[in-house]
Amino acid sequence: MTVSIEGTTVGPGVADGSGPATGAGPSGRSGRARNLRAGLMFLAPFLVLFAAFYLIPIGYSIVESLRTITRTSTFGPVQEVWGGFVQYEAVFSNAQFWASLRRVLVFFLISVPLQLGMALVFALLLDSPVLKGKRFFRLAFFVPYAVPGVVAAIMWGFLYAPQLSPFTLIAQNLDLLGPGLVIFAIANIVNWVYTGYNMLIIYSALQAIPTELTEAARIDGAGQWRIAWSIKIPMVAPALVLTGVFSIIGTLQLFNEPLVMRSVSSAVQTDYTPNMMVHAAANIPNYNLAAAYSVVLALVTCVLSFTFLKFTQRSTEKRAAG
Repeated sequence: MTVSIEGTTVGPGVADGSGPATGAGPSGRSGRARNLRAGLMFLAPFLVLFAAFYLIPIGYSIVESLRTITRTSTFGPVQEVWGGFVQYEAVFSNAQFWASLRRVLVFFLISVPLQLGMALVFALLLDSPVLKGKRFFRLAFFVPYAVPGVVAAIMWGFLYAPQLSPFTLIAQNLDLLGPGLVIFAIANIVNWVYTGYNMLIIYSALQAIPTELTEAARIDGAGQWRIAWSIKIPMVAPALVLTGVFSIIGTLQLFNEPLVMRSVSSAVQTDYTPNMMVHAAANIPNYNLAAAYSVVLALVTCVLSFTFLKFTQRSTEKRAAG
């Protein structure tokens, strides 16, 4: 049986829905292929730039880390040859590299909890209806992030130096540039710069909380502290996790602040952080060793970030189940 609909003949099984679905034939496949080509055309600029500035440099670094410098004779020309894992053996046997990693992990424990804690408090204050002048405080908290890290380190180095600091009582009684306290001095610089940045991320998450939740809590008699603890903080947990991951990555990439502080403090050497060791190796120049340092540092960063994400995910699942 055939059915004619406005001049189009429809075969048996199609009119009653028992036949093949429309678009399942060659025309449907060609349509999907056109959509795929169109999507790739839109993505092409991003994919080209992603490959040129991300994938290719990573691949080049890995290749360079597997090569080494050698001489054909005592006074012969220098040649770069395949070295396998020679550079990685040098990295893993270098006690200074692992000491620098432990140092930045200690720096993380000193700096990040305070930094994220202050960012959360500032974001909650900005989101609170009792605070006046929110625009001023939001700008004031964020302005330090607009200061380049090198400039901030120079400024704070001036404030730390006993001979130059206007706060002579503090600078002369606390050796902030000595080996015992210089890590706290660097942490203060980093916190001063990045607390406002993390605050804006958390504040944006607070703005996304439905107002119905807080209004219902107020109707039930909850105060601002109760609303913040029971509603706001749990709902911005993903933003806290995000800032935590950013902090892990930033800590392992610590470079500008200790490099500037090295000019005013003898406690900061070229091996103070892993990135400073990469910089020192590249200045020898030994680009192959620097590439091996970079690859190992990238792997450590990935492992720590992944571990942190899994830990926070399991904690969230346990709270949801409980």
